[in-house]
Amino acid sequence: MTIPELLRNSVENFADNNSLVFAGEQKYTYSQMGADVEKVASLLSLLGIEKGDKVAILSTNMPNWGIAFFAISVLGAVAVPILPDFHENEIKAIIEHSEAKVIFISANLIGSLGSEVQQIVEHMILVDTFALVPAGAVVAQVLEIPSAKPEKALENIWADVEEEDLASIIYTSGTTGSSKGVMLTHKNLAWTAQQCYTLQVIKPTDRLLSILPLSHTLENTVGFLLPLKYGASVHYLRKPPVPSVLLPAFNVVKPTIMLSVPLIIEKVFRSKIQPAFQKNAVISKLYSISFFRKILHKVAAKKLHKTFGGHLHFFGIGGAKLDSTVERFLMEGGFPYAIGYGLTETSPLLAGAVVGKTKLGSTGVAVEGVQLRIANANPLTGEGEIQAKGPNVMRGYYKAPELTKEVFTEDGWFKTGDRGCFDKNNMLYIKGRIKTMIVGASGENIYPEEIESVINKMRFVLESLVIEKKGKLVAMIHLNMEEIESQFKHLKSEAQHYIHEKSEEILKEIHKKVNAEVNKFSRIQQVILQPDPFEKTPTKKIKRFLYA
Repeated sequence: MTIPELLRNSVENFADNNSLVFAGEQKYTYSQMGADVEKVASLLSLLGIEKGDKVAILSTNMPNWGIAFFAISVLGAVAVPILPDFHENEIKAIIEHSEAKVIFISANLIGSLGSEVQQIVEHMILVDTFALVPAGAVVAQVLEIPSAKPEKALENIWADVEEEDLASIIYTSGTTGSSKGVMLTHKNLAWTAQQCYTLQVIKPTDRLLSILPLSHTLENTVGFLLPLKYGASVHYLRKPPVPSVLLPAFNVVKPTIMLSVPLIIEKVFRSKIQPAFQKNAVISKLYSISFFRKILHKVAAKKLHKTFGGHLHFFGIGGAKLDSTVERFLMEGGFPYAIGYGLTETSPLLAGAVVGKTKLGSTGVAVEGVQLRIANANPLTGEGEIQAKGPNVMRGYYKAPELTKEVFTEDGWFKTGDRGCFDKNNMLYIKGRIKTMIVGASGENIYPEEIESVINKMRFVLESLVIEKKGKLVAMIHLNMEEIESQFKHLKSEAQHYIHEKSEEILKEIHKKVNAEVNKFSRIQQVILQPDPFEKTPTKKIKRFLYA
């Protein structure tokens, strides 16, 4: 199946269903969406866009993002989604490298386009209204420009698109600092969306609240193409997903499905839920006993579910490894969470554990139709590189044949760069990125992510990063100052003193506890206070290369 076929089928089968909308705003049917896609495709055609041409999308999430994406696909052109958080230099490099002729841009991101970028592309289209943007225009001006899409779509606008045709080039936001253009075909994306259904059934009555960037493959495939293939509605926010925006949206949309990266739910747990379990000696003592901990988890998870609108039955988590303490809370609390594993290069899903079938620490079983294997497995641990094969694996990296060759084995398997193993039930466990693995003094394999998961369980810790410096394992720790202040607010005059003067004591205690839990060669030699949050990719993974 191709993306235009997916669209055509959905418009025919779910014509009167709600499709892509802003949370709490006017209904927008599949039929209306289909008509608008044809009009925007006609606009692109009038601007000279043909099959195979590249068209960029630099926009925050909104219904028109999807309209633009489908319009590009209908013409057989290639979409180049750009993450909104990319720097001006990165945007310029992507536009130049992809040779995009046209860019769809949202009003709030026009400022991130330098004058050089505006001169590179032939046309800029304001995705908010589909108005043509003149070079050098400011936001106040472009919002008043009338839409350029025709009143009626051109005839025979649908191109002859094949499954193996290129649908999208997605530039990754790597934690190692290098951005590569991943070439995904129509089959890669449409097939993956279809296979997701084998893990989780999507109904036309489902409502998905979108909080991850559409330019990221997880949201693009699982949070956009999947629900639209099966007639569900997708709801977007007009502002960034902070609590003051999310809480009203939960009540209005009452989402049944959401997708998230681990950092979001981990932040909720560490800032709101965990402190409640440690607020006094009695509760803290009860929480240390398994039986009572499970009861406390069920109570807290029930409240959390109500906060999410009370109708959530699938909360998918992907993009990075979920902290084990947080997962244990979700599991014991009965929260409807699911875990997925994949990469941009695999469209993205490779494995998944759906609601009720999760296992602590595992990313689940291979998606139906996907083959996974462990290469060069350690005979003692069963660990090795995870390699994949299937219709979801990318064609390669754009204009980088040598780089493409490096990530495929001679027998055609994609090398994920992740180290993992299977259990007896074929459940996959991720140990960490091979590139971040540290080799110990006696040749031991040390995975920073595993040490970080232990550190992140400690009280007052928000996030951490373990690196190697001059042969030593060093832990950089960002503390939850808000919780510390709250804990010692009764000592107002001493609270700041505690934070600034006693932080070393907190770190020493964490250092001692962590080293008591990890194996001998994974013990940290030094702990450093990280005063500010770590800089992250748009998908909320720490940019490790900045701290190495």
